Amino acid sequence: MAEKSFKYVIVGGGVAAGYAAREFDRQGVKPGELAIISKEAVAPYERPALSKAYLYPEGTARLPGFHVCVGSGGDRLLPEWYTEKGIELILSTEIVKADLGSKNLISAAGDTYRFQVLIIATGSTVIRLTDFGVQGADSKNIFYLREISDADKLVEVIKAKQNGKAVIVGGGYIGLELSAAMKINNIDVTMVYPEPWCMPRLFTAGIASFYEGYYAHKGIKIIKGTVAVGFTADSNGEVKEVKLKDGRVLEADIVVVGVGGRPLTTIFKGQMVEEKGGIKTDAFFKTSLPDVYAVGDVATFPMKMYNDLRRVEHVDHARKSAEQAVKAIKASEEGKTIDEYDYLPYFYSRAFDLSWQFYGDNVGESVLFGDTDPNTTKAKFGSYWVKNGKVIGAFLEGGSPDENKALAKIAKVQPAVESLDQLSKDGISFACKI
Repeated sequence: MAEKSFKYVIVGGGVAAGYAAREFDRQGVKPGELAIISKEAVAPYERPALSKAYLYPEGTARLPGFHVCVGSGGDRLLPEWYTEKGIELILSTEIVKADLGSKNLISAAGDTYRFQVLIIATGSTVIRLTDFGVQGADSKNIFYLREISDADKLVEVIKAKQNGKAVIVGGGYIGLELSAAMKINNIDVTMVYPEPWCMPRLFTAGIASFYEGYYAHKGIKIIKGTVAVGFTADSNGEVKEVKLKDGRVLEADIVVVGVGGRPLTTIFKGQMVEEKGGIKTDAFFKTSLPDVYAVGDVATFPMKMYNDLRRVEHVDHARKSAEQAVKAIKASEEGKTIDEYDYLPYFYSRAFDLSWQFYGDNVGESVLFGDTDPNTTKAKFGSYWVKNGKVIGAFLEGGSPDENKALAKIAKVQPAVESLDQLSKDGISFACKI
């Protein structure tokens, strides 16, 4: 079996790996020093495209169009970029064993990769209904969306089942974005989720009622307060029905499940300190082991703004944490210091002609503002979250670039608020004045 040695190894080939590679290049990494090991067959790309334009019938996104770092306005790192820089891209290679003490990684094929410094950027894996033994959950045409290979299968089935019926299980990011993409493809869509409203980890009831009304207006059926407990298949093994806990049975040609993810840390278990489901790091993404760093979804890190430890699953944090880790690695080699990671939580989504952004923390009292009528032609509304008399979180649908910048600023500055009623009346103008 082959054995290769590198000064730096990034395990995982998603968004974080691509942004880390760009930062290594900026920091002057030498040819042959860095390798990225990815179980995917393609160079790092901007994962959010998979639940959006990748599935659209027109204006479709395809590689090489959304390789990193195009998602944050940077240059696209095509596969040849890595070759030119002397960065080894080891694709279609899954690491199945890690001995961090002896600095060895072993692939499914039995090859060994030795490192001096490791960045763990393995991201998340989707939670599957088969994990819970849901009857019929292994039927054909039940999909999960995480990687480009998943999206390719979904594109094929959308073409094969034109004008068919889709059931989307889950009411979070994947549920909302996939429902929109399916509807744009003229598929009949039903969303099913157990919570009282969609996107419950972020949305308030007031925010959610707009999106649920908007989706209903688009012809998407929404069933709340129940879950899928079984599936039946036809003679070809393809899904044909979704059984719900409340007794209803839905016809389905396609099922997409989006019920969350888990950090992919299995091969590192017991070798490092873990907390809140992730690998515990400091403000430079150093783990409890020397020369081992963890970034993106897998890292539980100190959130300086709120003085607590958090794990964040979002592309923005994947990009920024990767860059921070590389800067920290290079600074430590040179005996220099860098600033601690000071992250402002940021989430966004786009579906149909809607686009929202959120900054900060969604705790405290929520204050809704603007027009939340789902039949509005160009929706514009938002919410502030106020705790201890200060604005600590802000959400805006339909904002301009300047308004979204103002949103970020107030979540960072946390201005004082005297009257919640006045805040609701002022709306976005409150943020723009700060």
